[in-house]
Amino acid sequence: MTDDNTTITPEIVDSDDEDENTGTDKKEKTGGQLIRQSHKPDILYLVPITGRPHLPAQVQPLVVSKQRWETTLAKAANDSHNLLGLSYLSEVKGKYVYKEDFPEVGCVVRMLNMVEVEDNIQFIAQGLERFKIKKFLSDKPPFVVQVEYFKPLKEDEDKLKAYAISIISSIKQLLSLNPLYSEELKQYLGRFSPDQPSPLADFAAGITTASGDVLQEILETESVIERMKRVLMLLQKEIEIAKLQTQIRKDLNTQVDENKRKFFLKEQLKAIQKELGMQKDDKTSDVDRFKQRFAELEPPEHVTKRFEEEIEKLSVLETGSAEYGVTRNYLDWVTSFPWGVYSEDNIDIQRAEKVLDRDHAGLSDVKERIIEFFAAGVYKKDVSGSIILFVGPPGVGKTSIGKSIAEALGRKFYRFSLGGIRDEAEIKGHRRTYVGAMPGKMVQALKDTKVANPVIMLDEVDKIGISYQGDPASALLEVLDPEQNGEFLDHYMDLRIDLSKVLFICTANTLDTIPGPLLDRMDRINLSGYITQEKIEIARKHLWPKLLKRNKLAATTITITDPTIRHLIEGYAREAGVRNLEKLLNKIIRKSIVTILKGEKQRVRVTIKSLEKFLGLPMFKTEKQMQGVGIATGLAWTSMGGVTMPIEVVKVHEKGSGIKLTGKLGDVMQESASIALSHVRANAKTLGISPAYFDEAFIHLHVPEGATPKDGPSAGITITTALVSLARKKVINRPLAMTGEITLTGKVLPVGGIKEKIIAARRSGINEIILPEGCISEFEKLPEHIKEGIDFSFVKHYKEVYKQVFENKGGKSGPVSAGKNPSV
Repeated sequence: MTDDNTTITPEIVDSDDEDENTGTDKKEKTGGQLIRQSHKPDILYLVPITGRPHLPAQVQPLVVSKQRWETTLAKAANDSHNLLGLSYLSEVKGKYVYKEDFPEVGCVVRMLNMVEVEDNIQFIAQGLERFKIKKFLSDKPPFVVQVEYFKPLKEDEDKLKAYAISIISSIKQLLSLNPLYSEELKQYLGRFSPDQPSPLADFAAGITTASGDVLQEILETESVIERMKRVLMLLQKEIEIAKLQTQIRKDLNTQVDENKRKFFLKEQLKAIQKELGMQKDDKTSDVDRFKQRFAELEPPEHVTKRFEEEIEKLSVLETGSAEYGVTRNYLDWVTSFPWGVYSEDNIDIQRAEKVLDRDHAGLSDVKERIIEFFAAGVYKKDVSGSIILFVGPPGVGKTSIGKSIAEALGRKFYRFSLGGIRDEAEIKGHRRTYVGAMPGKMVQALKDTKVANPVIMLDEVDKIGISYQGDPASALLEVLDPEQNGEFLDHYMDLRIDLSKVLFICTANTLDTIPGPLLDRMDRINLSGYITQEKIEIARKHLWPKLLKRNKLAATTITITDPTIRHLIEGYAREAGVRNLEKLLNKIIRKSIVTILKGEKQRVRVTIKSLEKFLGLPMFKTEKQMQGVGIATGLAWTSMGGVTMPIEVVKVHEKGSGIKLTGKLGDVMQESASIALSHVRANAKTLGISPAYFDEAFIHLHVPEGATPKDGPSAGITITTALVSLARKKVINRPLAMTGEITLTGKVLPVGGIKEKIIAARRSGINEIILPEGCISEFEKLPEHIKEGIDFSFVKHYKEVYKQVFENKGGKSGPVSAGKNPSV
């Protein structure tokens, strides 16, 4: 039992070892036996080999593990006159070898020239005769077996002779194709006569590349004629392989010779053309090409001067030098840059309106601001000097509006994202001293668009990183400043570049992470999001047709109704943008296609009832406003849009005054709560509250949801109202919300995000909103369809809030029916 099997080395070894027992008088012509009948041992020591079996006509070196088989070889040398049984194992299944792993037939070999090589024993194995195992006398190393030998069969002499001639002819043919077999043939002729069929068949099988299992079948074949048949087939296969190898070698040599011939002819042609002045070398060709490209441009004087200096340097450098490659790349960039190349603006107000209305539903305030920008460009006949910043939640169409602006102007459009950029070299380029240096994105944008006045969109400007490699936001200051970008300096080009004609459009989700000096250089346009009706229009006119076209579906194959789209928006896609809405519509189309392919339906009509089948239960349900003593509803702004924010206040005990704040409130909001409590306590009589109430009551204020961080001053009047509701034990029992900052003296200060907050209120069914008087100017800019159906009150002091909430039960004009059907 062992895991270390013998390995047959591929080398061929000559053997002149013919002792007294190997004379030709002991060779039997038909059977090819090399041991006298009287000297055939019945007991043999057995060693397993892998790779290929050993055949009686073979003489090859073997290497075995000294640790595993030293005892076996020593006993075979002493007890069996150097005779050893070799048995082929096709695979070793485990760590050890067992008697069940040995095949029935093996080969007796004589061990010659046994020597130790490091941890192995090497010897020459001279194949003698086949044997068949009768039984194992030892089932562990050293393996000892009782054997019997094949008896010569009586076979047709003419057939044997015919097969022998065929085999010899095949061997000759194989030798002509592969001379490597000649050494093995010499060994064979030194030991056998060509007239001996059995050794001839074994020798022929041994020189083939057949697998070990195939050779084992030949070893086990008792009939010499049958054995010769199989060997002849193997030889024919080897001849075909050798022919194929020869053909491959011939084709390869022909191809190499042809390539050499072409190379020499081309070199001779180059030399002749050069002598006749018909062809230029690589350097001259580069210089001429750069000069031709530069002549087609209209560069400034300083660029022309630098170009001439670099061309002169290139003409004296060796083409194989590193400096040549650096200079050549630099000139390639300089001559590829569109110096003085401008596209003509197609500034048409009517056309711009059509493009914006075609590509975008809603966003009337944004479109109006863009048209104003175009109008200014028409008047001065130049659209430049302005950097536009679109700010809004994801999926509201900031990037697509930028593309529409470029189309309306008839300019080339280039977009790249600033999200995650940490290296200022991305903006201003690398210096040429660095290996692999390249210009910045601004130069690359102008090179790709091939004009000096494209529309460049800087996406995700609020997500720029800062690292030890520099501050990209600071590098953008020069790019986005109309007073400076006329002489923008790229580190790689080392030339002043005019970016003043470029229209820059930036996008961001929030302004908090944009540095103040950078924000100061931008003309901000807010995209607050879409209400439900706008989303329905976008889905019906843009998203649904686009998805049907993308999936190559006819408009009648899958249909969806407006009420279904409304239910989809209100129940599954309430975000400010339409990106998630598009994903849900795409999911509906995919599931509908599965239904069609299964043969269940030929056409699918998506209804409100079938939405749950496609998308599961709705993620959102109709928001019900929290009501009760000490509860007031506020409005908040987030980067994802507006939200309603209920505030709860309860009295915990009367053992001492104090207040506890929960709901993951930020510092500003905690200060608002303290200011609200101080204002209520200071004005308790005016608000109809017992002065002693807050002297004894311990108050707990909570803002759901507790896991969401909240901060900002706009909840001031809402917290104050909740405290008054608790102290007076009055319930606000109508759909009312409010927003505004409060001071200690009760003044209500303006806050931002009015549009988003109103949209959030509509979504929750609120039809009465209290806003600071300072927000009137922002309110008046809002589209009418957002304000429709809601009663607004504008206040400048908390007394007005108190009167509106607790004394005016129905608001100034009463509830409006449109407000009961909220839409976002």
